[in-house]
Amino acid sequence: MKKASDLFIECLEEEGVEYIFGVPGEENLDFLDSLSRSQKIKLILTRHEQGAGFMAATYGRHTGKTGVCLATLGPGATNFVTAAAYAQLGGMPMMMITGQKPIKKSKQGRFQILDVVAMMGPITKYTHQMASSDNIPSRVREAFRLAEEEKPGAVHIELPEDIADEHTESLPLKRSHSRRPTADVKSIREAVKALENAKAPVLVIGAGANRTMTSRMLLQFIEKTGIPFLTTQLGKGVIDERHPKFLGCAALSSGDFVHRAVEASDCIVNIGHDVIEKPPFFMQRGGPTVIHVSTKTAEVDPVYFPGIEVIGDIANAIWQMKEDIVPNGGWSFDHMLAYRKAEVEHTAPLAADTRFPIFPPHLVQQVRDAMPDDGIICLDNGVYKIWFARGYTAYRPNTVLLDNALATMGAGLPSAMMSAMVYPDRKVMAICGDGGFMMNSQEMETAVRLGLNLTVLILNDSSYGMIRWKQANMGFKDWGLTYGNPDFVKYAESYGAHGHRVESAAHLKELLAHTRDTPGVHLIDCPVDYSENDQILNIDIKKLSKEL
Repeated sequence: MKKASDLFIECLEEEGVEYIFGVPGEENLDFLDSLSRSQKIKLILTRHEQGAGFMAATYGRHTGKTGVCLATLGPGATNFVTAAAYAQLGGMPMMMITGQKPIKKSKQGRFQILDVVAMMGPITKYTHQMASSDNIPSRVREAFRLAEEEKPGAVHIELPEDIADEHTESLPLKRSHSRRPTADVKSIREAVKALENAKAPVLVIGAGANRTMTSRMLLQFIEKTGIPFLTTQLGKGVIDERHPKFLGCAALSSGDFVHRAVEASDCIVNIGHDVIEKPPFFMQRGGPTVIHVSTKTAEVDPVYFPGIEVIGDIANAIWQMKEDIVPNGGWSFDHMLAYRKAEVEHTAPLAADTRFPIFPPHLVQQVRDAMPDDGIICLDNGVYKIWFARGYTAYRPNTVLLDNALATMGAGLPSAMMSAMVYPDRKVMAICGDGGFMMNSQEMETAVRLGLNLTVLILNDSSYGMIRWKQANMGFKDWGLTYGNPDFVKYAESYGAHGHRVESAAHLKELLAHTRDTPGVHLIDCPVDYSENDQILNIDIKKLSKEL
């Protein structure tokens, strides 16, 4: 007979779990004791459950394997809710394990007790309370299977104290081997026929295309056909954006140069589209043919109702289309590529503006110049996310981690910490607004304790800048969105990190190089000038692109 908590750890080891991130409570102590004897799984103690959840989700995003996090009952479990939604909407495999009071008999009344399983229901793929130690192997295997199956997401298991202390003869289950179904040959033929008959086809690369093999197949498809491509924010980096056929990233809702390029197309291949992102284009009756290539059928929406659907493994579908297609000598892409050229020409002088406080387009260019090809930037949420999505050239998949699904503040630092753990030999930078940084700033201590090498770049405007931008755009008075900040340099140093403050554009360049090349945790306090956000993003770009 084996103790249930020991069996639970053995099941996690069988799944290949490397880390458990979390803040344990007294209801987890059996589990914690069992974990202390594991030779394969390392506990990463964080300073808030939300940080643990964001780290577990980012582990899933980078590896495709389920990231695991741990919290106690009640307030520990409620602190997981945002991270659960982050993983669920963003398609990141993650498992949450929470404790609970004994369920067979308890002398503590309803103290700290919430129905956590019911609470997790709407924001996970699977949630389950363990009521018998004999079922641990099957429930853990099922949770991992669902977390990793397309579309990946969050799962939750509640392990009550008395169940964790039971004894059982059950044994862990082995992982199963499965392959995704391939797309139907007739749907491939129909899609290829539509492309061959088009005059100006275009590819839109979305969240679901951000998979290793899909990236390879897409590049081969683009090289053979010469069809231009654009990305959504979550599709950034699937193809190297230095490619001559790259049209841009749909970072704004509409009216950007890249949207005009899509409007000039008569056949749109939407690859890995996910309705959690704002649509990169709006369909209308009698508009261009839209081909939906994904692992699942399209969720129909007033602005999205594709005519042709190619359903199955995306990489295989693109390979089948590449093998079948005969490039059409009548295709014309010059007008689309002209929009991209105009965008680059508009951005270049802005990126060269060395004013202080730092101008966002210049900041984006400085960061790109400082980061190596495989360097990873992890963006929190704020108006700078639009500047980086539009202007930061991604060279490789998963080198620009931004969240355009839940779009939560507070995830930038934990996701950078996880990136530095998964890829210790690569340069990693968290890019946070002062508002988003302060939501999980306590994880600086975790980063220092783990001995990580990373830079935290704080864009400091002493306000919730994204909402302030929207407030100005709506014609409301500037009110209710400003605050004071700590001295970020001293704040970093109090955790044992290195603090730096930007004093000019030239100094920013020096600091980015210094922090990149010096081990340890670095924080850079960078004042930013957001005064022209509305003029550039809402007025100039729309006017210039419309005139083309």
